[in-house]
Amino acid sequence: MTTPRPVLGVAMVLGSAVLFAVNGTVSKLVLRAGLDAPQLTLLRAVGAVIGLLLLSLVLRPGARRLRVTPGQLPLLVGYGLTGFFAVPMLYFVAISRLPVGIGLLFEYTAPLLVALWARFGQRHRVRPQLWAGLALSLVGLACVAEAWGELKLDGLGVLAGLGAAVFLAVYYVLGAHGTARRDTLSLCTWAFGASAVAGLLTRAVTVGTGGWEPLTADTDGGVPVALLCGYMVVLGSIAPYLLVAGAMRHLPATSVGILGMAEPVLASAVAWVVIGAGEALNTAQLAGGLLVLVGVALAETARVAPRRPTAPTQATAPPAPDTVTVPR
Repeated sequence: MTTPRPVLGVAMVLGSAVLFAVNGTVSKLVLRAGLDAPQLTLLRAVGAVIGLLLLSLVLRPGARRLRVTPGQLPLLVGYGLTGFFAVPMLYFVAISRLPVGIGLLFEYTAPLLVALWARFGQRHRVRPQLWAGLALSLVGLACVAEAWGELKLDGLGVLAGLGAAVFLAVYYVLGAHGTARRDTLSLCTWAFGASAVAGLLTRAVTVGTGGWEPLTADTDGGVPVALLCGYMVVLGSIAPYLLVAGAMRHLPATSVGILGMAEPVLASAVAWVVIGAGEALNTAQLAGGLLVLVGVALAETARVAPRRPTAPTQATAPPAPDTVTVPR
């Protein structure tokens, strides 16, 4: 059994947040180079599943960890289609039309949806701070969108960000069941596999809508697009997922989630430095972003842990997770 080392856990979460934050800007540069959201989702999924398959074969117990029964397939497929296909594709659409930080803020409302599901769908007890968190986040989003005047944000980008939040919430709920039954590496391998199949099917249906020529080109700054795609697979997907999984051995899930909220802040900073003024947020939007993050933190800590039974009882489905780890 691993001895918890909180300092190491914090370092792993913050490291994953940095990698995910840089990945947002990298993804936007690739999108600007000419690839579309479905293509980017497909590339990421295929590359990640290949890398995870290799890790699954090399690390003990090897290929045995990938065994699956017919009854487990619906959960694995649903988990992959929501969190590893729909969420990143909608996220890519959002950041192609919005600043990276704003796209992330809309997606980060997912924990609020999970908390509401836990309260009304699963009848879990929650503290009153849930409602304070919800109110703060809604006010914050209104500030981000500057709702008091003419809305300046792209409508499709906002809808994509909110759609990503909905699918991310479903991913959390399914993930609670999946992580209770499988190890993280095999779960992510199957999920990325489902995402890759969905991406291939989407590509077959939409063939001709976009070529792969941008992969051989450079960005406006002279960086090869293929190199950026390699970052997305290795350092933007595989590495941060494994860091988060490792951090869960040293920190409570809620702590991992709250620390992970450094990502929107870091992502905004990276995008502003690399891409330029178009990614900068004004004072009202910065204040709104802070309110959103505070609201999410309140919601994340609002759920009351269920009492442990004093005697063996019939197994029940695990509760919704309390982590806000965002798949990219």
